[in-house]
Amino acid sequence: MKLFCAPGTLSLLPHIVFLEAALPFTAIRINEHTKAIEGGGDYRTVNPLGYVPALLLDDGTLLTEGAAIVQYIADQAPSRRLAPANGSIERAKLQAWLNFFSSEMHKGAYGPIFHKGISEQSKEVFRDRLRTRYAHLDRHLADNTYLLGEDFTVADANSFAVTIWAPRVDFDLSPYPNVLAHHARIGRRPTVQAALEAEGPIPDPGP
Repeated sequence: MKLFCAPGTLSLLPHIVFLEAALPFTAIRINEHTKAIEGGGDYRTVNPLGYVPALLLDDGTLLTEGAAIVQYIADQAPSRRLAPANGSIERAKLQAWLNFFSSEMHKGAYGPIFHKGISEQSKEVFRDRLRTRYAHLDRHLADNTYLLGEDFTVADANSFAVTIWAPRVDFDLSPYPNVLAHHARIGRRPTVQAALEAEGPIPDPGP
């Protein structure tokens, strides 16, 4: 399996999950800005939308969207307990958190702040969204070691992968001690450290 990734993006999420699942894969880096594939080629010939992550299976099937990719990976290694069983209420809860991070945090709040040319006033609107959503997350983590209780799942990796962006958008996490403790707990996992090192530093986008 081939995982297309780029430093500083949500590809960190499936990268972590692959390492947690102990499954073989090849990470292929792309330049997020030029869409050039490391070693040659245009990433848009793989994924016409041009964004990562994307997972190319051995049979040629292309799977996109982080939430779908990490559930697929988790289901290939059920003994690792990275996702509850399909059809269970716990799986539905997992999917709710994955959708929360995708729609409410990533696309609905963090994403717009990254856009060049957006005014500081507009950025503050989206920071307000982040405050509301992190307050919700902080309340939940007050009574839970991990998002689904006492076991690490792909949802925890998702929380880490988006929350690591906070300094890049000048968002203060200090009002959310439970979020900070959870983020630090996930960040200490060897798989997370290995994924961060493998993805590499965020390149300068240039002028």
